[in-house]
This record gives sequence, structure tokens and C-alpha cells, in this order.
Amino acid sequence: MGNVMENLPSCIWFEGGDKKNAISSLIAGLLFFTGWWFIIDANATHSDSFHGAYHVCGIIGTLSLFMINSVSSLQMQGDTFAMQGGWIGPRGARLWLFVGFVLGFAAVIASCWILVSQFKSVTKEKDSLWVGTALFLQNLFIFAGSLVFKFGRVEDPWR
Repeated sequence: MGNVMENLPSCIWFEGGDKKNAISSLIAGLLFFTGWWFIIDANATHSDSFHGAYHVCGIIGTLSLFMINSVSSLQMQGDTFAMQGGWIGPRGARLWLFVGFVLGFAAVIASCWILVSQFKSVTKEKDSLWVGTALFLQNLFIFAGSLVFKFGRVEDPWR
């Protein structure tokens, strides 16, 4: 699995060098924080139109972030020493990663569905549209953060 950050041209005003892991971790953390900040704001400002069940999408997205990033590319290829006698081996790592991606996509799609079905109706007031938009943005930012954290880092332990 190739690294996305390796194909980017070098920046003139900033020489990152060996700081790819730190930069992608900061960007992923900022995306994750921003996603949760949107939903906290929507819950605090529009508590009358915010139902507690809306947090399930964000929790599933956060679970997806942990599942996606707990599997290294070496584990999927079967190159690690610890996975030789592992429970399922590379197939289990691939299945775990696949389920993580499915949960992440499901959280984004479910939040989009809630936005369209619950908050885009004509009878709803304009202010409550922010709750659905914040829910969608939360899950989109969490999923984007998990992708940045997974594919933006270099997983070589000897660097």
C-alpha cells in the first residue's frame, strides 16, 4: 500500500523531511476534533431539535477510526513477526480493515440520510437544519481524519 504523502511535491517554505508522521497526525487530530466540535455545538445550541440517538453515527465513526488505524500495512501483507502465529493472520487483518471502512462509510451515509430525511423537510424551521448539517459534517470529518491518519503516515518502525 503506497503512501499518499510520498507523491506530493516538496514545499519550498517548509521542509518537513521526516516529520510526515507528526504532520499527518496533527491534521488527522484536527479533523477529528473539528468533527466532534460541530456536533457538540449543534447539541448545545439546538438542544430542542437534537435527539440523543444522533450520537450513534459519531460513535460508529470513531470506532471506525480506531479499527482502520489499528491495522498496519505489514500486518495485511503478513510480513510482521507477530502475525506469523496470529489468530487469523493477514486475512483477519484485511477483514478487520474492511469492517472498519464499512463502518466509516455507513456512519457517513447514515448521517447523510438523517440530514435529508429529518432536516430537509419544508415544515422544519431553518435553524434546526444546522443539527443535520453538523451531524453530516461530524462524520465526514471523522472519516477524513481516519483516512489522513491511515494513509498519511509512514509505518516503517526503523525511521
